[in-house]
Amino acid sequence: MSVATHHPLGGEGLGTFGPEPQPLSLLINGEVRTALADPATTLVEFLRDALGLTGTKIGCDRGACSACTVWLDGEVAASCMTLAFDARERSITTIEGLSRDGELHPVQRAFIEHDALQCGFCTPGMVMSCAHLVNKNPECSLDDVKTAISGHLCRCGTYPNIFKATLAAAAASKGKAK
Repeated sequence: MSVATHHPLGGEGLGTFGPEPQPLSLLINGEVRTALADPATTLVEFLRDALGLTGTKIGCDRGACSACTVWLDGEVAASCMTLAFDARERSITTIEGLSRDGELHPVQRAFIEHDALQCGFCTPGMVMSCAHLVNKNPECSLDDVKTAISGHLCRCGTYPNIFKATLAAAAASKGKAK
């Protein structure tokens, strides 16, 4: 099948995608990363298997548990439901890219301080959704937090601590903005 390819580093014109792996360059955590990928590879598989960014988890592989949450162009997205090649020319942020200059994001810090994790499997996805909420709305309410994580599955049941942590991070973010 002949399709137009758009490379983050510049257009390459028409290319042929077959079953064999193709070079793929994506902007991940502010850096262009390149690896081979089969055209049917999901973004979570590319992040984990091709690039070694294992913070993003594979849970249900159906978009139902949100363990694979990343940001695409600053918005929450299920990376198990996104083909890696569909993420070209988009900015991808993973849990590994959330901290800045060695400083944890306020939500990451609050998750630690409020014991908002247990087994840790859902934690990266929860943090990504809660950080997105806090970044967009530092005056969020408990209902806002519940809505932000409504698609997440935590089998350990740490939801009350996740709520507390997110609200504490929002309060801390509000304090910094003043």
